[in-house]
Amino acid sequence: MSEPVEFSRVVKVATLPRDGLRQKIAANESERKALSKRFALDSMQRLEADFVIKRSGKGVRVTGEARAKVMQICVVSLEPFPAEVVEEIDVRFAPPSAESRKAKTLEEEIRFDAEDEPDPLIDGQVDLGELAAEFVALGLDPYPRKPDAEFEAPAEEEASSPFAGIVIPRSQTPEDG
Repeated sequence: MSEPVEFSRVVKVATLPRDGLRQKIAANESERKALSKRFALDSMQRLEADFVIKRSGKGVRVTGEARAKVMQICVVSLEPFPAEVVEEIDVRFAPPSAESRKAKTLEEEIRFDAEDEPDPLIDGQVDLGELAAEFVALGLDPYPRKPDAEFEAPAEEEASSPFAGIVIPRSQTPEDG
């Protein structure tokens, strides 16, 4: 069973117009608060996205842009500071094929120049809200640092060891004479 999604805007592929669909979405206050918690942010003041959804073969292609204004916690000072995230979106969705469902074998050749497989189209729908949230999460700095934050190393103190005054004589072996 899947976890509940904090920000959901579902589009059914079967109802898409022939020439595609333009969709603008924005998260409300409670959705932004839940996403802030999920992404370990101090707060999220804005999350919005613009999409173009067009049929592509048996699936759809979703392009657009997600934008967010957030307050992140500085890893140096531990103080909140504002940050903006803008992420371009270009994702293909298609019904899972029998080939994509089978387990990949170790002998299978990995091609880095090959185009990525489409994301699975679940129940014939795409959740634009979750898609926007995922792209914003990818755009967040994993180690956010306030612009004026400077790390100051703690002053080194001479550590007094309980063994500091002990002198250990070098052992004498028969080879040493």
